Amino acid sequence: MIHDLNFEHYPADLPWLVRWYYRYFFPRFAKNANRIATVSEFSKKDISTRYGIREDLIDVVYNGVNELYTSESEENTLTPIASVADGNPYFIFIGSLHPRKNLVTLFKAFDIFKNQDTANTKLVIAGEKKWWTSQIKWAYASMFFRKDVIFTGRCTVRELKHALSESIALVYVSYFEGFGIPILEAFACKTAVITSNVTSMPEIAGDAALLVDPFDKHAVAEAMQTVASSADIRKELIIKGLARVKEFSWQRSADLLWNSILKTIQQHND
Repeated sequence: MIHDLNFEHYPADLPWLVRWYYRYFFPRFAKNANRIATVSEFSKKDISTRYGIREDLIDVVYNGVNELYTSESEENTLTPIASVADGNPYFIFIGSLHPRKNLVTLFKAFDIFKNQDTANTKLVIAGEKKWWTSQIKWAYASMFFRKDVIFTGRCTVRELKHALSESIALVYVSYFEGFGIPILEAFACKTAVITSNVTSMPEIAGDAALLVDPFDKHAVAEAMQTVASSADIRKELIIKGLARVKEFSWQRSADLLWNSILKTIQQHND
């Protein structure tokens, strides 16, 4: 199983030893495997191209979404809960605070958005500062509206479910993902999604999210403004997201992986 090759495309995002391990061993793992499973068509093509593996030897096994990520009620999901942002509306990001999660652009985009904001909107960052680099730190320190950014640290599923369900939207503008599970979690929680138009994210989101250039802070800010100002657009995205997330489940993942294992056994017997 190879989830993605982010370490091949953005090696500088990883510590030297981790980068060396991935880039030295993974091509060897891939070429010695009978079959490879990966989590998206994007990663399948990437692995095939980068490592010279025939596509018919790579199986796509999509990730699923935790069934606990469901909306709390049928009420308007845009009313924030006090425990997250003291009763203020907010956008949310979920994930490890890693360079490729693109917090630098997100912070800049939020500053642009706040210049037009009259609702005291916050930005909630849910995740560990495991990869809190000097570049991310500087981007945050340089924000004019940094006091409106709330860091929750690592959250439980229940906490994330509440936080997602009550947010304006998930803003998930990574510049590289092999899949992007938070997109599905937001869909399941009846939450609008803004995500990137690169790598696997358009494949996973389908037509149920606003897709933006993750390197364009103005495009991200404009999408945030669009979602925050239009209840109709939020409602449309939520409806499409609920339909989209039904196409993914861990049972389907298990079935796809089992089929890949059966193919491997058949190859060996042949």
